[in-house]
Formats: sequence, structure tokens, C-alpha cells
Amino acid sequence: MEGAMGLTFNSRTCSFSKCIILFLFLLFHPTTEAYDSLDPNGNITIKWDIMSWTPDGYVAVVSIYNFQRYRHIQAPGWTLGWTWFKKEVIWSMLGSQTTEQGDCSRFKGSIPHCCKKTPKVVDLLPGTPYNQQIANCCKGGVINSWVQDPANAVSTFQISVGSSGTTNKTVRAPRNFTLSAPGPGYTCGPARIVRPSKFKSTDLRRETQALLTWNATCTYSQFLSQKAPSCCVSMSSFYNETIVPCPTCTCGCQNNITQPGSCVEGDSPYLASAIARPGKDNFAPLVQCTNHMCPVRIHWHVKTNYKEYWRVKVTITNFNYRMNYTQWNLIVQHPNFDNLTQMFSFNYKSLPTYGSINDTAMLWGIKFYNDLLMQAGPMGNVQSELLFRKDKATFTFDKGWAFPRRIYFNGDNCVMPPPDAYPWLPNSTSRALISLIQVVAFLAAFAFLSAF
Repeated sequence: MEGAMGLTFNSRTCSFSKCIILFLFLLFHPTTEAYDSLDPNGNITIKWDIMSWTPDGYVAVVSIYNFQRYRHIQAPGWTLGWTWFKKEVIWSMLGSQTTEQGDCSRFKGSIPHCCKKTPKVVDLLPGTPYNQQIANCCKGGVINSWVQDPANAVSTFQISVGSSGTTNKTVRAPRNFTLSAPGPGYTCGPARIVRPSKFKSTDLRRETQALLTWNATCTYSQFLSQKAPSCCVSMSSFYNETIVPCPTCTCGCQNNITQPGSCVEGDSPYLASAIARPGKDNFAPLVQCTNHMCPVRIHWHVKTNYKEYWRVKVTITNFNYRMNYTQWNLIVQHPNFDNLTQMFSFNYKSLPTYGSINDTAMLWGIKFYNDLLMQAGPMGNVQSELLFRKDKATFTFDKGWAFPRRIYFNGDNCVMPPPDAYPWLPNSTSRALISLIQVVAFLAAFAFLSAF
């Protein structure tokens, strides 16, 4: 028998009850696929432009372009690595630096900036002296998303390379590019020769071009970035007293007995020391103890029903004691976004997905007001309200229509409650009288009794 999701159920190898359990696991298990249907062409492109030759190498400008619509690189910023093709060294850099110098003992007199075969490069911090800067550098490795802030969606540094080729025929591109942003998640392809980049002079009257240009493309996978989800969604409405929480153990489970420090209570005397002690890496979240254990929760509340409009309140809460989310953003899919009338205290931009269909919105904070989502605590939330106009042809509060289909936070897919848990109208007759679990239990019992 051909089952859901392309599975084939064989009566000889899979009992009825086992097949039902397998089906439910696949149905409700969150997916973290690498392909993003809302941003199919999104990537980070590393452009390596050789600008001039030197006696033993070249000077290049390296640019990191973020062509992703809503995923950005936040503090503590990017780290770019590669493997040299030969025995190249870095003599000097502007706008960035390597994390290690390496063994430069073979050089006499002048010592290179870095002699490692596999250098790791980081951006310089704001406030760097001007004689160490170039354009689009020194932002602490933070690169904004293409839609949210295209002017700051690029980071650039200059590098002087020695012990390499000195012509287009003898020079070789670096291999095995890696990009941490700031943790794992990106996979980079090989560098390829492309059409040389062109540059306009400040007066826009002259055009120059690079001597040679390489491009390497890096794509993101949430599966590689983290083992567990990073956010979840809860729901409520004015017409139903039930508050639908994030599913229990969405991002992990409280287990302070076998895994001490998995979460911290807000009034714990050990909170300050736990924040200062990152653990295995600097990016491991330290979350407030909750049933869902997620660093971030998005709550969607259907607030008011007017004659021609309806209003929603959206609240984003940070439960991570180690993270201030800078330049955060939210992607929401809902069929009524084509009738959005007013947005309060958030920025908004429509993200058309399929032709003229307008069911996806990007929301983010207002600069210097609520673009910083503070770490867990009394100030660790931002909120806004959305006012929608009713479309008589499509509008309804029935069957969970008022709630979003999918939500992303900072580009990561958030776990939604199961569909049968959505707040329904109290007088709804279309809702099933028994839950899906009860149906499965009944069918399993029926199958068991039939065997006798």
C-alpha cells in the first residue's frame, strides 16, 4: 500500500499500529531542509578581485555579499576561512585580520601578517583607526539581509598575498572556503573564474576593472546550523479562552539532573556565573526554563474583531540569556497579508512568492527603537499590532484561518503547534469531536480485536 510522503507500507514487515506510529512521527517531525522556498536564490557570494600585481604576489579586495532576502549575520559576526593552493602568505591586510599568525620562522627581516596554510579571517570592530580601514569594513562582522538593509549587506577587506603567482596564468585561487556566521550552517562551493568586476570612479566618469575575479558561493542549511529548532510559535484569540502553547520539548527538554545547566530560572543565584561561562562554544544558548526550552517564542494573538477589520498582536520573546538579537526579523505566511492596512511599531515589506500571490510578509524592528531584542528578562520582548481589512470572499475565523501557516525568525523555520490544537470558534460544528490521537487509538484497538 502506498502511504503518505511516498512511503510504501508492506503488511509482512509493518504492522498496522507500527505504521500508524511511523506516519505520525513523520507528520509532526519538524523539517529543516536546506532549500528555502521563500528565498530559492538566496546565498552569500565571496568575490575575490585581484587589483594589482606585486613582486611576489598580488593585492586583492575580498567582498562578502549577502544576497539572502531575510537571513543576516549577527554579532559576533562572520569568520571566513580557506586553504591556500600553494605556499602563499598574507603580508598585510586592511579592514580585517587573521585570528592566528602561524609559523613565519622561514622569513628573515619583514614578517608576514599570517603564514598559516588555512587562515581564518575576521572583520575589524567599529572605531578602528582610519588608516586600517577600507569601504564596507569594520562592522564587527555584522552583515544585514538584502531586503532589510541592502546598503549594509556587504563586508569588504583588502589583502596583500605573497609567495604566489604574479600573472593570470600562474596565480591560483584558494580552496575549501568556509564561512561561520557566527556558527556553522553554510557550505561553500569552489572558487571559479568569472567576468572581472568593474568599478566606477567617485566622479562616475571613469571605469576600471579587476585584473582577475573569482567567485565562491555559500548556501545555508538549518539542518547543519543546529541540531534542534531555535524558535516556536504559540497562539491565542479573543473568541477562545484556550491559549495554545509551544509544544512541550520543542527545542529540548528540561534535564538538569543528567545535564546540569540545560536551563536556568530567572531568580537563580547561579545565573550570572552561567552567562559568563559559555560552555562548549560561545554560541550555545542558555535558555530560561520553560516547557518548550526554545531561545525564542513568537506569540500570535487574534485581538479584536471589527465590522470591516480585524486586529492581531504579535509578541516576540527572547528566552536566551546569552544573546541580544540585533537587526532581528520575522517572516510570516498568512493569506490575508494582501489586505494588511496598518502596522504599528514594526517595519513591513511584502515578499511575493508565486507570481502575484501576496501571502508572505517580512517584519522587523524600527532602528534605535526596537531593532534590538534584548536577552531574557523583563525587557526581553518586542511587540506590535497588525490591522487587516476583511475580504468577504476569503475572510473567516473558522478552522484556524486567522493564524499563520508558517513563521521564520532570523531565517530559521519555527515550530508551529499541531493544526488540531489551533483556537477554534466556540460554536464551530466543523471541528472534529475527537482528536487525532483518539482516532488512531480506536483504529489500533479495532485492528487488535480483529486479529482474534
